[in-house]
Amino acid sequence: MEDQKQINLMKDQKQTSFTFEIDNFSEKEGVIASPKFLSRGCEWYVGVYPKGDNAEGYLSLNLYVANPESLRLGWKRRAKCSFLLLDQSGKVLYRTDELWCQLFCAQLQGWGLAKAVPLKKLQEKGFLENNKLIVKVEVKVLEVVDESEVTGNETLYVQGFQLLYPQFVSVTRLLTKHPDFATNFKPKNQLVKTTYMNILLGHIEALDKPAHSLSDTELSNAYRDLIELTEAGFKLDWLKKKLYEVILERKKEDPDGLRVKENIKTLSIELNKERVKPATSADKDLSLEQAMWNLRDELDKEKAKSSTSGTKDWLEGVVRSWNQWKLRLGFADLGYNKLN
Repeated sequence: MEDQKQINLMKDQKQTSFTFEIDNFSEKEGVIASPKFLSRGCEWYVGVYPKGDNAEGYLSLNLYVANPESLRLGWKRRAKCSFLLLDQSGKVLYRTDELWCQLFCAQLQGWGLAKAVPLKKLQEKGFLENNKLIVKVEVKVLEVVDESEVTGNETLYVQGFQLLYPQFVSVTRLLTKHPDFATNFKPKNQLVKTTYMNILLGHIEALDKPAHSLSDTELSNAYRDLIELTEAGFKLDWLKKKLYEVILERKKEDPDGLRVKENIKTLSIELNKERVKPATSADKDLSLEQAMWNLRDELDKEKAKSSTSGTKDWLEGVVRSWNQWKLRLGFADLGYNKLN
């Protein structure tokens, strides 16, 4: 019954409107904070970015919780809002899309629209009379939690993905930069969705590290996983570009391909060792088969990294030698084509 009453209160909650003016708008550079205002007993303010918040050519508008440091541990707010631009008579000249039911908490104290209004739009008649911008925000607070226990294991849903609170900020930032990255995601099972999101966040974090700190195995795994994540429906061209940049950076650290050649030399030695081993027992056959697949993984990595024609010729020779030997052992063909 108490829960039902709370739901009714949220349904009955009225919308709050707040209007403010910015004088000499064209002279402004940094973020402009509006005066604070109240909605459902909570203090808020609007942040206006005249030059865009990581969105060149746009006016950015964000809604923030005011004085979050004064709130109790575990606080959260859920609200929807929209922004309007008015002329001096109060006529609505422009209305943004509505931000629906966004969660505000200690980890994410503001939500907004990076591309709220094209700056070219502000040059039209009425928008900046006397160089003054008039902004109106409409807010409807749907939920208020002043205090709750925080364990770090709490979960919430963002665009259908179940996330832990510590992941929330990472995903919301990701959505801000790439709002359509998960639009075509195919899997429906929640466990599968969570697993894919965890893999994606892990690679994003890894590729933000210095290139020299990443191992060949990490880069190989990232390349493989990005293919699988893309096949699942994620749009990750931006992350693939980042991966290629990291790989190129590593190549700059080894411009003559010495590390590549040394690795291939080691693989050749291992191959020669395998050639002289008897393959009569089942255990040795299995051991050799495992060695074959390990070698194939290494060759995949070297194929991706090699850039000079001499290195490629050498690697192709290793592949040909291995294919000849595994045919004698009766293993399936590795399926290598000539390196491009």
